[in-house]
Amino acid sequence: MRGHLERARAAADEDFGWRRAWSGSAAREGVWSNIRSAEVLLLQLVPDEEAAGRASEVMALVKDHLDTDDPRRVRLARRLRAVISGEMTPGDRDLMVRALDASYNALDDELARVRSLRNILWTATFLVLLGVTGLALYGWFSPGSLSLCFTPETGPRDQVTVVCPTAEYHEVPAGRDPSSRARPADILTIEIAGLAGAALTVIASLRRIRGTDSPYMLPLASAVLKFPTGALSAFLGLLLIRGAFVPGLSDLDSRAQVLGWAAAFGAAQHLVTRLVDDRAQMTLSEVGRTTDAVVDPERAAVREGGTIGDGTVSAPPVHRDGAGPHEEPDASTRAGGGDGEPVPDGASSHRRSGA
Repeated sequence: MRGHLERARAAADEDFGWRRAWSGSAAREGVWSNIRSAEVLLLQLVPDEEAAGRASEVMALVKDHLDTDDPRRVRLARRLRAVISGEMTPGDRDLMVRALDASYNALDDELARVRSLRNILWTATFLVLLGVTGLALYGWFSPGSLSLCFTPETGPRDQVTVVCPTAEYHEVPAGRDPSSRARPADILTIEIAGLAGAALTVIASLRRIRGTDSPYMLPLASAVLKFPTGALSAFLGLLLIRGAFVPGLSDLDSRAQVLGWAAAFGAAQHLVTRLVDDRAQMTLSEVGRTTDAVVDPERAAVREGGTIGDGTVSAPPVHRDGAGPHEEPDASTRAGGGDGEPVPDGASSHRRSGA
């Protein structure tokens, strides 16, 4: 336990400098992982009375992080009433230790998945932003190469109107290439309009974002990704229109239409990033997920109180207050819990060492 606490202290005191934003979260995981490992070892040494007092806390953690049909959860649920009443055996203590260690391991895995997805989102945001910046710089120094100018009208004496994102030109000779009228700020203007459209979708998606006690700002990373993606989708959308990829939209009539379509394509990035939002919310929901015992306590009580070995599940008495076999019912409906088989004394639990 001292070794785990020393490693936790060292991880907490480490100075990452400029790497703190990237490596600090992993260090926090190391701190808590070592503290939890020390707590698992402590549970092996405390007196029976203190271990029995912590049985309900261990069961709550088990129900938060282990599946309903996990053997450790099922056996602990069947022995919990006896443990709380003071009838603890060495096998019960070993079962509590193994269940607590498995719950903490599952929690560490859940937080690691959140951190990994957070890093992926920030990396994707940086790469898309780098691409958008490169397009703006290329368009600035070579505006004719990425021209987004349109020729919607042909006037008298073979003259045409050229519509660009930053200006409109009338009575331009028909034989002149419209790309020659492109300006350096055209691509940048389109990307800014796409950013504005993406901002609207970010504001609209705030109603779906739920708060989280996770140490990682996963919803923020998912929202920030929308901005450079909106700028990129605005540029690509107008490029498709200029190439007559969309029937009926090959020629835009005014600057206002060009900017309006850029904003619309910027908002359309939500069709892609919405999948990222759903993945982020799903990952967050797996941290301390709501289990069957919360959604349907009677069904969970039946699954946890069933007999294992012959493949059948027998339903224990269901109390009026919805308590399972491991919970204390009302005095009028009190019933004894079944005695489960203790875990063999020689079993050992797998523990993490932390960072």
